[in-house]
Amino acid sequence: MNAIAEPIRTKKRSKTLLVYAFFYLSFLYVPVLFLPLFSFNDSMYISFPFRGFTLEWYRGMLVNQAMHSALFNSLRVGLFVSVASTVLGIFAAKAVTRYRIPGRKPVIGMIMLPLVIPEIIVAVALLIFILQAGGKLSLYSIALGHILLCVPFAMAVLMSRFEGFDQAMEEASMDLGENGWWTFWRVTFPIVLPGVIASLLLCFTISFDEFIIAFFLGGTDPTLPVYMWNQLRFPKLLPGVLALGACIFFVSFLVIGFAEWIRQRNDHLLSRTGVETAIPSQIVGGE
Repeated sequence: MNAIAEPIRTKKRSKTLLVYAFFYLSFLYVPVLFLPLFSFNDSMYISFPFRGFTLEWYRGMLVNQAMHSALFNSLRVGLFVSVASTVLGIFAAKAVTRYRIPGRKPVIGMIMLPLVIPEIIVAVALLIFILQAGGKLSLYSIALGHILLCVPFAMAVLMSRFEGFDQAMEEASMDLGENGWWTFWRVTFPIVLPGVIASLLLCFTISFDEFIIAFFLGGTDPTLPVYMWNQLRFPKLLPGVLALGACIFFVSFLVIGFAEWIRQRNDHLLSRTGVETAIPSQIVGGE
């Protein structure tokens, strides 16, 4: 009886999980899908049924210089923050996973602290610090705040990757005569590369979408989220904001899909060639 009842219970659990997943994904994505839907509506106001189909709001984006400036600001800050945060995250993750640091857990906890501190607290604290130090609010101050926010995310992603491969490969590289830098570049880095890509993507997305710190520290140089917030104060500009949001959603979907394809492709190549045999052969061949 138990052997018969167990598959039945498993099927019930599977159905319950599928129902839960359906309602969860619907709750998460259905409101987002209304964004591109209403961006094609031939009306200045959100109304249903539609008055007609139009691309006017998308054409308006092509000649909106203020939006182009805000987009360029967000791209510059996002690229700089993603690279800087990932580099700092690599050093921190390697240090806490490869060396016995006194007080390792408290150090990790302090680095991860910005994850639980409200962003508005971080923004106000940085605002007071920068102004008291005689600095000016600019894109650099936004980047500083975003790096403080993104480093814990980068470190969390990279720590799991550093802990996921055998440290003996690094020791074998050192035994073959490679120094620490070349060991990291030719042995460690190819293995943690999917984590690096994930960190770059995550940090760029967080920086690109972040509003509170950019709002407090931006000065006269608004990023794209701040620009969109300013436009929402004017009802006539709402369709343009919807069109811009739809474009951001579509591009983000493509970027995330591309990054996931790279990660799976890298894991597939490593599983086919074998990391244990491929890495030492690269080292010997490079001598």
